[in-house]
Amino acid sequence: MINRERRTTTAAEREAHKIFKAVKAKEAMTDYAKEQKALHDNRERLKAERLAREAETANRTKAG
Repeated sequence: MINRERRTTTAAEREAHKIFKAVKAKEAMTDYAKEQKALHDNRERLKAERLAREAETANRTKAG
């Protein structure tokens, strides 16, 4: 038979768990924010490259 008794946690353990949980949540949001910034920066870079290509194409058609 498996022993399924639960050990009660002390006040210090509960407090430590609460603090560690908050830190993990903050780290997750930081990672999310970093990913969002990278996505935004990449989108802006691609947009600038596209606009430059379109401007170059427009200049070629006007000159030619």
